[in-house]
Amino acid sequence: MKTVCINCSPKKQFCASAYFLMLQRLFVGGKKVTEKLRTPADHARILEQLKDAQAVVFGVPLYVDGIPSHVLRFLEEMEVFCKENDLHPSVYCIANNGFIEGKQNEPLMQSFEHFCTRAGLTWGGGVGIGGGVMLNVTRILFLVDIGLLLLNTVLSVVNTGNFFPKSAWISFGENAALLLYFNLGVLFYLARMGSAIRKNTCSGKKYTRILIPSFIFILFADLFFIIISFFEGGLFRGWLARKKIEQ
Repeated sequence: MKTVCINCSPKKQFCASAYFLMLQRLFVGGKKVTEKLRTPADHARILEQLKDAQAVVFGVPLYVDGIPSHVLRFLEEMEVFCKENDLHPSVYCIANNGFIEGKQNEPLMQSFEHFCTRAGLTWGGGVGIGGGVMLNVTRILFLVDIGLLLLNTVLSVVNTGNFFPKSAWISFGENAALLLYFNLGVLFYLARMGSAIRKNTCSGKKYTRILIPSFIFILFADLFFIIISFFEGGLFRGWLARKKIEQ
């Protein structure tokens, strides 16, 4: 069995789609291949991987309530390629968005379902995830916690010779448990879809979200995007962008 996971985020690194595909791989057996889809130059390489694939899992960010345009162009080529080579892999989708509700991904899911009908492929279902950006941040925070634990352990060894500083491990355990709780809904439904992929069956469309109250999510989301706007343009693009001098 071979499963091809396609990361469809246009971002080069630290994207939510890559995070969710990484989690999905934990629940899928057999040979697993992960490909990155960003430009038309990626099409031929990815299509070649489909020749012996039993399942294809798309990790897709929600753009304007639909599929990103660069993914649509790939799906057009994939339809032709699969028909010409008589390929019939099962297609699954992990959709995520920055809103709180996973149900917001429903139009994107419907588009993939219609694509499968048109291309003669088997629609295997998908998982729609709300709060994808914030869930991706939990991955980064977990890595930071590991780094702090290692640092505290080194300091403890140097100062006292103790390899297991109790306070540091308790703090790490508490933070890890909290981050795990935030991701419980995602892990549950990805595990269910992983089982369906292994059995080559349909998992249906399931929707989940970061397990945090909406009013808290909105507060932190607003703060996060205001900070991001300073570094990447956004709200303050006109103030911070380099001005072009007209000749």
